[in-house]
Amino acid sequence: MTIREKIEKMEQETLSPYAALSIHTKGRDREETPCDIRPVFQRDRDRILHCKAFRRLKNKTQVFLTPKGDHYRTRLSHTLEVSQNARTIGKALRLNEDLVEAIALGHDLGHTPFGHAGEKILDSLCTDGFMHNVQSVRIVEKLEKNGRGLNLTWEVRDGILNHKTSHMPSTLEGKIVRLSDKIAYINHDIDDAIRAHILVEEDIPKELRNTLGHTTRERLNMLIHNIITNSIDKDDICMSKEVEEAMFDLRQFMFTHVYNNPIAKGEEVRAKALLEQLFFYYMEHMEMIPERYRLMMEAGEKQDRVVCDYIAGMTDQYAISKFGKYFMPQAWQVDGY
Repeated sequence: MTIREKIEKMEQETLSPYAALSIHTKGRDREETPCDIRPVFQRDRDRILHCKAFRRLKNKTQVFLTPKGDHYRTRLSHTLEVSQNARTIGKALRLNEDLVEAIALGHDLGHTPFGHAGEKILDSLCTDGFMHNVQSVRIVEKLEKNGRGLNLTWEVRDGILNHKTSHMPSTLEGKIVRLSDKIAYINHDIDDAIRAHILVEEDIPKELRNTLGHTTRERLNMLIHNIITNSIDKDDICMSKEVEEAMFDLRQFMFTHVYNNPIAKGEEVRAKALLEQLFFYYMEHMEMIPERYRLMMEAGEKQDRVVCDYIAGMTDQYAISKFGKYFMPQAWQVDGY
């Protein structure tokens, strides 16, 4: 018996009857020889962690565009906080922690430079639309590994695709990530907004603080405990009605006071204009896009879809650098004096 088989047997013996077991996966699009050490979801977690799109998250906006300061969240630190919250819940409920972690680490791979501002402008430019959750799946299926993708299991891709509020994953592990995403960004965005002097703790409505907690630590503790307490031994991931309503009210408060705040979004107009100009430039100069993207058109992909793939993969600074190269005057010089 291999180490992987021993781990799979241990899953059967110790995990909840509602857990997604590795041996019951719906599989990959392409059959592979099983690893002798790692079950399939652990293998998927490792593939996401080592892919290029994951590394680029460290230089992509979470909420504050190109902030001056080392402690504001980026898309990568957000992803790690989602993973930590989700793993805590998953372990307490005896669900498949490897699947939870793989979905959490991959859920935002498709985010654009400049956060949701970038997503909105690409959505308006691409004839088929652009949504970051769909793009995340596109990355792991088509764009990574020079077009071969990561060949992840169905369960991981389902969790990544359906992590948005308007969607619902098929596994409990995916449902954990869906809630953990909101728990993470609501609370760390409050922390960043306080750091940016956009909010003070007392701006949060008193009734919400009384229900959820008066600090980030208290709110995280309340929300995570509430999910665990209300989901134990159930074929669902749920919260108490009072706490769930308070969480979504706090989310709405954040949209009103932070996500749409002119201070936090002061550079959004410029960011959108920058990406729009890059889009039209590449539509006219496809030779400036790496060959692996151009080859996708020969395989039947639309030109605007390929251009959006390329731009969406950029970090904030790379997009700014490319814009400067194409549109900003450069100092003319010759050798010597």
